[in-house]
Amino acid sequence: MPSAPAVSPRLDEARALLRDRFGYPDFRPGQTDAVSAVLEGRDTLVVLPTGGGKSLCFQVPALMLDGLTVVISPLISLMKDQVDALVARGLPATYVNSTLSQAEVSERMARVTRGEIKLLYVAPERFDLGTTAERLKAVGVRLLAVDEAHCISEWGHDFRPSYLRVKDVRQRLGAPPTVALTATATPEVREDIARQLGLRDPALVLTGFDRTNLTYHVIATKNDAAKDATLIDLLRTRQEDGVAIVYASTRKTVERIATMLQHAKVKAVAYHAGLDDAHRADVQDAFMTERARVIVATNAFGMGIDKANVRLVVHHAMPGTLEAYYQEAGRAGRDRLPATAILLHSFPDRFTHEFFINGALPERTVVAAVYDACCRMADKHGLVEDGPASIAAEARGKVSDREAESALRILQKGGALAVADASRVQATVRLLATPARLKAELTEQEHGLELALLRSLWKRAGERFHLGIVADLEALPPGIGGPMGAQSLLDALQQRQMVVWRRLGEGITMTDPSKEVGDWPVDWAGLERRRRGELRKLELMQKYAYTEQCRRAFVLRYFGDPAAKPKCDGCDNCLGVKLDASEGVASGTRARGAKAPPKGRGRAPGDAAPRGAGTATEAPLSREEIELLDALKAVRSRLAKEESVPAYVIFPDRSLREMVKARPRSRTDLSRVHGVGPSRLDRFGDDFLAVLAAE
Repeated sequence: MPSAPAVSPRLDEARALLRDRFGYPDFRPGQTDAVSAVLEGRDTLVVLPTGGGKSLCFQVPALMLDGLTVVISPLISLMKDQVDALVARGLPATYVNSTLSQAEVSERMARVTRGEIKLLYVAPERFDLGTTAERLKAVGVRLLAVDEAHCISEWGHDFRPSYLRVKDVRQRLGAPPTVALTATATPEVREDIARQLGLRDPALVLTGFDRTNLTYHVIATKNDAAKDATLIDLLRTRQEDGVAIVYASTRKTVERIATMLQHAKVKAVAYHAGLDDAHRADVQDAFMTERARVIVATNAFGMGIDKANVRLVVHHAMPGTLEAYYQEAGRAGRDRLPATAILLHSFPDRFTHEFFINGALPERTVVAAVYDACCRMADKHGLVEDGPASIAAEARGKVSDREAESALRILQKGGALAVADASRVQATVRLLATPARLKAELTEQEHGLELALLRSLWKRAGERFHLGIVADLEALPPGIGGPMGAQSLLDALQQRQMVVWRRLGEGITMTDPSKEVGDWPVDWAGLERRRRGELRKLELMQKYAYTEQCRRAFVLRYFGDPAAKPKCDGCDNCLGVKLDASEGVASGTRARGAKAPPKGRGRAPGDAAPRGAGTATEAPLSREEIELLDALKAVRSRLAKEESVPAYVIFPDRSLREMVKARPRSRTDLSRVHGVGPSRLDRFGDDFLAVLAAE
């Protein structure tokens, strides 16, 4: 893919908007090329590291372009966080998702239709409902942004089948210029993203993957008890130094660790996908406003979360891929100040991931065993009333409930069976007649509706129509008479022995139990390819944990970054800093003959940074300055609560530190501080100047 252009004729205007509305003096590396390409109307693929400012690559152009920018986002918490931050800056953005009532969705879509909204955040599933795409096309979509675009690639670490529909959504929106953004993409994934989205001659914006302010450590542990003890020590030494994220692999483990930390007097909250929407929002808000200093989470937390002062990320167990590890570790130090990523590792960690991989991508023998069990359990109408657990028990060989669930999804996708959706009118339909017979016996004049129905079903299934398909009778084109009309037409066709059909009952319905599993169009080669790919990624993740070479170089080589060097000054192997988990962090010792780490970088995880310390080139804050910083943070917390936004939206930590050092006395002086744009200055400046004047 070609590189992005270096200049854009509208770039000066974009920089002015960045300063005025977002408070940043200039774009970061990579952002300039991305914004230029988007403003020129080019399809663009943006790969910037976590904390590199991907959102601005479409938010700034969206405010400059006429018409609407649609942002496809994978997580409710992600879109809410970004929209809240934009609205707090007075920018015209909103979202629609499943947390809203129908009345709220209608009100927001009406604002979009009236042209009051510039950025609309939606999940890909939203386009499965009604005429959302057609309504937005009528409004005029000038830009489509696909956030966390690695989700569309089967080689990505967070593949989501719903993202595969985005290419079709793009066409339904009128094929607007598209920008795809991600933080973690190998060369293979980058090519797959461009192909899956149908990007046209896309500009590739790819900056280095290295986060130079992060220090990486791996602590070898024997069991969970050793991990727990080490984790408590790590967090206790850092309670006055920013906030921390602890990642765990399962919901049960998240709950256990959070409870354990609370008993150890560490202010921790638990976050995972099993929480209801209200509880998840409360937990996220507690962390973002720093009522809780530690959040313990599965990988459901963090995608797109812009919390600048995370000083420590701890993985209680090894992630399944280096992409996941690097993205999650990269949530530390987004303010570019020193931060640490620590992996607590024991060899059995891999077994959890192997269990998940085998459950999500079962071998062909497992799928065949589940299919055979369903055929034996089906009644004369092909109905299987039992669920996955009973099917797993019936299957020959050792099949887990999780494997049975995945096998059923694979068989459903291949058309071998259907799982009834109580909210839809569905039917299994198999075409018996040949095209020649249909042409001979059905005429447009007498049988126009029957032919329209058959064409619609053929368009969805092609040759699979002869094997039997599951048809959603509510998704047929208008004019057929809806589900009731379709059923009458199917009855007529069945009487002429042109089709065989039946309405789905509750439970699982076999399309044709007389067929063998190999008769169905299941992509066995693709399934095995994905299995092997996931296992290969897991093996590389484990090699990272065990390597004695530079960890930073290991990761950079994986992503194809030519900047990888044999040694760095930001990982335990290069620094010679090793920690023995059996004695907690107090046992951190520097290997014999190893050089001391540079000032402000490469601290052993147990060495807490001085409270109020700045970057490596800044002197630590004095006691008086720390007190002033605390007073400014108190004002920020009050304003954040009044505005119902995270504290960083008011001002990031870096801005408060610069206020402490510069002591601005006027609005003009305050406007020169990093992150203080005209919008923030007008809304919040006087509150902070009052505190500074009182000191």
